[in-house]
Amino acid sequence: MKILIQRVSNAKVEVDGQTTGKINQGLLVFIGIEKFDEQAEVDKIIKRLLSYRIFYDDDGKMNLSVKDISGGILLVSQFTLVADTNSGTRPGFSTAKAPQEAKQLYDYFVSQTQSIHTNVASGIFGADMQVSLTNDGPVTFLLEC
Repeated sequence: MKILIQRVSNAKVEVDGQTTGKINQGLLVFIGIEKFDEQAEVDKIIKRLLSYRIFYDDDGKMNLSVKDISGGILLVSQFTLVADTNSGTRPGFSTAKAPQEAKQLYDYFVSQTQSIHTNVASGIFGADMQVSLTNDGPVTFLLEC
């Protein structure tokens, strides 16, 4: 599993012109689910995501997590994160979990995060989404499990 997290001042995702998720200060999280990922990987990466310290404390150091600042979390599925790009000029997706199984894990990811954190929004799995954001920093990290 790979998640790309961006510290944002605001972010939103739209499907067919309708906003499906929107946050102010917090994290925009793109989620790539790989073939062998299961609920254990989701649980592990959620714990890490919520504790990852990338917000500034009073001394100007990245020492606070999204939980510490009561920030928002916007979750967006993105299977292209797990593409095989090692050769050629076209990505391969054989490392991605099959869509139906990946949707189940994505839904689990969303529900588990919502059960732990109060301000969680999401996109729609498999939809053609338009994501807009203001990256704060810019600060972007790729976490893998």
